[in-house]
Amino acid sequence: MVASFHTAELSGTVQVAGTTTFAKDAVQDLADRHQLGERDVLELRAVLRRYPKHNNAVTVLVDGVKVGALPQAHNQTVTMGLGDERGVDYQLHVLRTDKGLSAVAYVWLGLGKPQWEFTRDNPAPLTTSERAAHSQQGQARMIDEALTDVLRASEITAGMVKGYHYIELAEPIKQLKREGRLQEALVLCYQAIGAAEKEARAKGWAPAPAYTIHAAVIHRKLGQQDEEQAVLERWMAATPNDQRDGSKVAERLAKLSA
Repeated sequence: MVASFHTAELSGTVQVAGTTTFAKDAVQDLADRHQLGERDVLELRAVLRRYPKHNNAVTVLVDGVKVGALPQAHNQTVTMGLGDERGVDYQLHVLRTDKGLSAVAYVWLGLGKPQWEFTRDNPAPLTTSERAAHSQQGQARMIDEALTDVLRASEITAGMVKGYHYIELAEPIKQLKREGRLQEALVLCYQAIGAAEKEARAKGWAPAPAYTIHAAVIHRKLGQQDEEQAVLERWMAATPNDQRDGSKVAERLAKLSA
Protein backbone atom coordinates (compact mmCIF):
# COMPACT_ATOMS: atom_id res chain seq x y z
CA MET A 1 0.00 0.00 0.00
CA VAL A 2 1.26 3.47 -0.85
CA ALA A 3 1.75 5.73 2.18
CA SER A 4 0.22 9.18 2.52
CA PHE A 5 1.82 12.23 4.10
CA HIS A 6 0.34 15.23 5.87
CA THR A 7 0.79 18.53 4.02
CA ALA A 8 2.87 19.83 6.91
CA GLU A 9 5.36 17.03 6.38
CA LEU A 10 6.30 18.09 2.87
CA SER A 11 9.28 20.00 4.16
CA GLY A 12 11.89 18.89 1.65
CA THR A 13 15.23 17.51 2.79
CA VAL A 14 15.28 15.32 5.90
CA GLN A 15 18.48 13.88 7.33
CA VAL A 16 18.40 10.11 7.73
CA ALA A 17 19.04 8.77 11.23
CA GLY A 18 21.31 5.80 11.88
CA THR A 19 23.70 6.30 8.96
CA THR A 20 26.75 6.07 11.23
CA THR A 21 25.22 3.92 13.98
CA PHE A 22 22.85 0.97 13.51
CA ALA A 23 23.02 1.12 9.68
CA LYS A 24 26.77 1.76 9.49
CA ASP A 25 27.65 -1.59 7.88
CA ALA A 26 24.83 -1.35 5.35
CA VAL A 27 25.92 2.16 4.34
CA GLN A 28 29.53 0.99 4.03
CA ASP A 29 28.38 -1.85 1.76
CA LEU A 30 26.26 0.55 -0.31
CA ALA A 31 29.22 2.88 -0.82
CA ASP A 32 31.49 -0.02 -1.78
CA ARG A 33 28.97 -1.59 -4.20
CA HIS A 34 28.61 1.71 -6.02
CA GLN A 35 32.39 2.23 -5.95
CA LEU A 36 32.15 5.65 -4.35
CA GLY A 37 35.41 7.58 -4.28
CA GLU A 38 37.29 9.29 -1.47
CA ARG A 39 34.82 12.20 -1.41
CA ASP A 40 31.70 11.26 -3.28
CA VAL A 41 27.92 11.53 -3.58
CA LEU A 42 25.35 8.89 -4.47
CA GLU A 43 21.77 9.67 -5.49
CA LEU A 44 19.18 6.98 -6.10
CA ARG A 45 15.68 5.87 -5.19
CA ALA A 46 14.88 4.44 -1.79
CA VAL A 47 11.78 3.11 -0.07
CA LEU A 48 10.22 4.19 3.22
CA ARG A 49 8.59 1.35 5.16
CA ARG A 50 7.17 1.28 8.66
CA TYR A 51 8.88 -1.37 10.74
CA PRO A 52 6.84 -3.19 13.42
CA LYS A 53 9.62 -3.03 16.00
CA HIS A 54 11.46 -0.14 17.66
CA ASN A 55 8.35 2.02 18.15
CA ASN A 56 7.14 1.40 14.60
CA ALA A 57 10.02 3.36 13.13
CA VAL A 58 9.85 4.36 9.46
CA THR A 59 12.89 2.73 7.90
CA VAL A 60 14.79 3.79 4.80
CA LEU A 61 15.64 0.90 2.48
CA VAL A 62 17.85 0.76 -0.61
CA ASP A 63 17.64 -2.43 -2.66
CA GLY A 64 15.72 -3.99 0.23
CA VAL A 65 18.45 -3.25 2.80
CA LYS A 66 17.87 -0.91 5.76
CA VAL A 67 20.26 2.04 5.51
CA GLY A 68 18.65 4.19 8.19
CA ALA A 69 15.35 5.56 9.42
CA LEU A 70 13.41 8.79 9.56
CA PRO A 71 14.14 10.90 12.66
CA GLN A 72 11.65 10.33 15.45
CA ALA A 73 10.02 13.73 14.95
CA HIS A 74 9.12 12.84 11.35
CA ASN A 75 8.33 9.23 12.16
CA GLN A 76 5.48 10.28 14.45
CA THR A 77 3.71 12.36 11.81
CA VAL A 78 4.03 10.10 8.77
CA THR A 79 0.71 8.45 7.93
CA MET A 80 1.92 4.90 7.27
CA GLY A 81 0.53 1.61 8.45
CA LEU A 82 2.57 -1.56 8.76
CA GLY A 83 3.49 -2.73 5.27
CA ASP A 84 2.87 0.67 3.67
CA GLU A 85 5.65 1.94 1.44
CA ARG A 86 6.63 5.13 -0.32
CA GLY A 87 9.39 5.67 -2.85
CA VAL A 88 11.63 8.65 -2.13
CA ASP A 89 14.83 10.17 -3.45
CA TYR A 90 17.88 9.32 -1.36
CA GLN A 91 21.23 11.12 -1.25
CA LEU A 92 24.39 9.78 0.41
CA HIS A 93 27.56 11.82 1.01
CA VAL A 94 30.71 9.93 1.97
CA LEU A 95 34.28 10.69 2.96
CA ARG A 96 36.86 7.91 3.14
CA THR A 97 39.75 8.42 5.58
CA ASP A 98 42.31 6.27 7.37
CA LYS A 99 39.81 6.00 10.23
CA GLY A 100 37.10 4.59 7.98
CA LEU A 101 34.01 5.89 6.23
CA SER A 102 32.26 9.08 7.31
CA ALA A 103 28.79 9.50 5.88
CA VAL A 104 25.56 11.46 6.05
CA ALA A 105 22.37 10.74 4.13
CA TYR A 106 19.16 12.56 3.28
CA VAL A 107 15.75 11.78 1.81
CA TRP A 108 13.51 14.19 -0.05
CA LEU A 109 9.98 14.44 1.37
CA GLY A 110 9.00 17.55 -0.53
CA LEU A 111 6.98 17.89 -3.71
CA GLY A 112 8.57 17.78 -7.13
CA LYS A 113 12.20 17.26 -8.02
CA PRO A 114 14.62 17.18 -5.06
CA GLN A 115 16.29 20.47 -4.22
CA TRP A 116 19.21 19.17 -2.20
CA GLU A 117 21.02 21.57 0.09
CA PHE A 118 24.30 19.78 -0.66
CA THR A 119 25.62 18.62 -4.02
CA ARG A 120 28.75 17.13 -5.53
CA ASP A 121 30.15 20.65 -5.93
CA ASN A 122 28.96 21.67 -2.47
CA PRO A 123 29.30 18.45 -0.42
CA ALA A 124 27.77 17.95 2.99
CA PRO A 125 30.09 18.76 5.92
CA LEU A 126 31.66 15.55 7.21
CA THR A 127 34.76 16.63 9.12
CA THR A 128 34.73 18.42 12.46
CA SER A 129 36.05 21.63 10.92
CA GLU A 130 33.51 21.50 8.08
CA ARG A 131 30.63 21.02 10.50
CA ALA A 132 31.84 23.95 12.59
CA ALA A 133 32.13 26.19 9.55
CA HIS A 134 28.71 25.19 8.27
CA SER A 135 27.17 25.81 11.67
CA GLN A 136 28.59 29.32 11.74
CA GLN A 137 27.44 30.08 8.21
CA GLY A 138 23.91 31.33 8.32
CA GLN A 139 23.72 30.96 12.09
CA ALA A 140 22.46 34.49 12.59
CA ARG A 141 19.84 34.00 9.86
CA MET A 142 18.57 30.76 11.39
CA ILE A 143 18.35 32.29 14.85
CA ASP A 144 16.46 35.34 13.63
CA GLU A 145 14.06 33.25 11.55
CA ALA A 146 13.47 30.76 14.33
CA LEU A 147 12.90 33.41 16.97
CA THR A 148 10.66 35.50 14.72
CA ASP A 149 8.43 32.54 13.85
CA VAL A 150 8.22 31.20 17.39
CA LEU A 151 7.73 34.57 19.05
CA ARG A 152 4.94 35.42 16.63
CA ALA A 153 3.27 32.05 17.22
CA SER A 154 3.46 32.23 21.00
CA GLU A 155 2.72 35.97 21.23
CA ILE A 156 5.85 36.76 23.21
CA THR A 157 6.97 40.38 23.13
CA ALA A 158 8.99 41.49 20.13
CA GLY A 159 11.66 42.89 22.46
CA MET A 160 13.04 39.38 22.82
CA VAL A 161 14.09 39.12 19.20
CA LYS A 162 17.16 41.29 19.65
CA GLY A 163 19.37 41.49 22.70
CA TYR A 164 17.74 38.43 24.27
CA HIS A 165 19.08 36.70 27.37
CA TYR A 166 19.76 32.99 26.96
CA ILE A 167 17.02 32.14 29.47
CA GLU A 168 14.56 33.63 27.01
CA LEU A 169 15.50 30.96 24.46
CA ALA A 170 13.96 28.15 26.52
CA GLU A 171 10.44 28.42 25.10
CA PRO A 172 11.54 28.98 21.47
CA ILE A 173 13.70 25.84 21.73
CA LYS A 174 10.80 23.79 23.11
CA GLN A 175 8.45 25.12 20.43
CA LEU A 176 10.87 24.28 17.62
CA LYS A 177 11.27 20.76 19.04
CA ARG A 178 7.49 20.32 19.12
CA GLU A 179 7.33 21.37 15.47
CA GLY A 180 10.07 18.91 14.52
CA ARG A 181 12.43 21.73 13.50
CA LEU A 182 15.33 20.04 15.23
CA GLN A 183 18.22 21.66 13.37
CA GLU A 184 16.90 25.13 14.16
CA ALA A 185 16.33 24.17 17.79
CA LEU A 186 19.89 22.89 17.91
CA VAL A 187 21.24 26.25 16.73
CA LEU A 188 19.40 28.01 19.54
CA CYS A 189 20.64 25.41 22.04
CA TYR A 190 24.26 26.12 21.19
CA GLN A 191 23.68 29.87 21.33
CA ALA A 192 22.26 29.43 24.84
CA ILE A 193 25.05 27.06 25.86
CA GLY A 194 27.71 29.57 24.82
CA ALA A 195 26.00 32.41 26.67
CA ALA A 196 25.47 30.27 29.79
CA GLU A 197 29.16 29.30 29.79
CA LYS A 198 30.21 32.94 29.53
CA GLU A 199 28.00 33.91 32.46
CA ALA A 200 29.19 30.92 34.48
CA ARG A 201 32.84 31.85 33.99
CA ALA A 202 32.18 35.37 35.20
CA LYS A 203 30.33 34.21 38.33
CA GLY A 204 32.20 31.02 39.12
CA TRP A 205 29.30 28.61 38.90
CA ALA A 206 28.15 25.80 36.62
CA PRO A 207 26.50 26.71 33.30
CA ALA A 208 22.75 26.22 33.18
CA PRO A 209 22.42 22.54 32.18
CA ALA A 210 18.96 22.64 30.58
CA TYR A 211 20.23 23.73 27.16
CA THR A 212 22.89 21.02 27.17
CA ILE A 213 20.20 18.42 27.89
CA HIS A 214 18.02 19.83 25.10
CA ALA A 215 20.95 19.58 22.67
CA ALA A 216 21.79 16.04 23.79
CA VAL A 217 18.19 14.91 23.31
CA ILE A 218 18.08 16.42 19.81
CA HIS A 219 21.37 14.80 18.83
CA ARG A 220 19.97 11.47 20.05
CA LYS A 221 16.85 11.91 17.89
CA LEU A 222 19.06 12.68 14.90
CA GLY A 223 21.17 9.59 15.53
CA GLN A 224 24.26 11.70 16.30
CA GLN A 225 25.80 9.82 19.23
CA ASP A 226 29.25 11.41 18.92
CA GLU A 227 27.74 14.90 18.98
CA GLU A 228 25.53 13.95 21.93
CA GLN A 229 28.55 12.82 23.92
CA ALA A 230 30.55 15.90 22.92
CA VAL A 231 27.94 18.38 24.15
CA LEU A 232 27.63 16.55 27.47
CA GLU A 233 31.40 16.51 27.91
CA ARG A 234 31.49 20.22 27.05
CA TRP A 235 29.24 20.99 30.04
CA MET A 236 31.34 18.80 32.32
CA ALA A 237 34.51 20.60 31.24
CA ALA A 238 32.93 23.99 31.92
CA THR A 239 31.64 22.96 35.37
CA PRO A 240 33.62 23.04 38.65
CA ASN A 241 34.49 19.54 39.88
CA ASP A 242 32.38 19.83 43.02
CA GLN A 243 29.26 20.65 40.99
CA ARG A 244 29.37 17.80 38.47
CA ASP A 245 28.33 14.77 40.51
CA GLY A 246 24.61 14.15 40.68
CA SER A 247 23.78 16.44 37.77
CA LYS A 248 21.46 15.28 34.98
CA VAL A 249 24.27 15.89 32.52
CA ALA A 250 26.65 13.61 34.44
CA GLU A 251 23.95 10.94 34.72
CA ARG A 252 23.19 11.04 30.99
CA LEU A 253 26.89 10.93 30.11
CA ALA A 254 27.45 7.95 32.40
CA LYS A 255 24.62 6.02 30.73
CA LEU A 256 25.94 6.91 27.30
CA SER A 257 29.47 5.76 28.18
CA ALA A 258 28.35 2.55 29.90
